[in-house]
Amino acid sequence: MRIWVAVEPVDFRKGIDGLAGLCRQQLQADPMDGALFVFCSRNRRALKCLVYDSQGYWLCQKRLSSGRFAAWPRSEGGARQALSAHQLLTLLWNGDPSRTDTAPVWRPVNGSG
Repeated sequence: MRIWVAVEPVDFRKGIDGLAGLCRQQLQADPMDGALFVFCSRNRRALKCLVYDSQGYWLCQKRLSSGRFAAWPRSEGGARQALSAHQLLTLLWNGDPSRTDTAPVWRPVNGSG
């Protein structure tokens, strides 16, 4: 699954339709293609995830009980940044997804064992 993070904060009064519109207009992506989109509030105390599952949209929100999301992803010249699943998990736990150090997602298997 592709995971896209909107690097700029959004107005959290927006619901499904408003966020789907942002996907099309600002992120240049079709919200119905099966990707997961992650948005942050202006005060960085909450995030929303939007995904389409071929029957309808899912919208999930997390609001921190204290503090702010400290390390929101940035992009060089674009409105969105791709994340891997483990980077998203790190972000959801208020960590820095750019500092996750894991093995590559795919690597060739050595037959010599």
